[in-house]
Amino acid sequence: MRKQIGIAALALVAFVFGTANAVAQSVSNPASTTVNLKLSDVISIDAGSVAAGGIVDFNYLTSDDYNSAKNVTVANSLIVTSSKNFDVKVKAEGENFMNGSNVIPVFVLQVKAVSGGTINGSLKSITLSAVDQVLVSNAALGAQKSLNIDYSISAINASTFLLGKAAGTYTQKVKYTATAL
Repeated sequence: MRKQIGIAALALVAFVFGTANAVAQSVSNPASTTVNLKLSDVISIDAGSVAAGGIVDFNYLTSDDYNSAKNVTVANSLIVTSSKNFDVKVKAEGENFMNGSNVIPVFVLQVKAVSGGTINGSLKSITLSAVDQVLVSNAALGAQKSLNIDYSISAINASTFLLGKAAGTYTQKVKYTATAL
């Protein structure tokens, strides 16, 4: 009987140790890693914007040109990425379009934000000047939001301010900025 009790005891001990070893082998110690997302506010006019180095031409070749309104629409003129709502401002870098010593005031040109792009907010039309003016107000944040822009010269401005000027190309840079709110 002692032999049977000994065998039973050994079997019980083997069972307990075997079960403990089996459990220990199927569960590992947990490991954890901290993941940090470090964010910064961002606002930029993307290099792919047509306005970045773009050119808008108005050609006045005939009498009809000086007696009618002209409009040039530039799709994707600006592409903005911003982590906050923003405004788009526009201004001329000087008071006049220049051709040597000949000048035409920049206010002959209207700049208008038009629908068709993905920038929303309040789209405006401004008379160009050398002072920053809001072209789009409170546009929603987002990545690669596009803005279409119309450039126009009215028939009255063409006949009043362009007709009679020396022939040639008159140039002025138009500067756009996006400002986070």
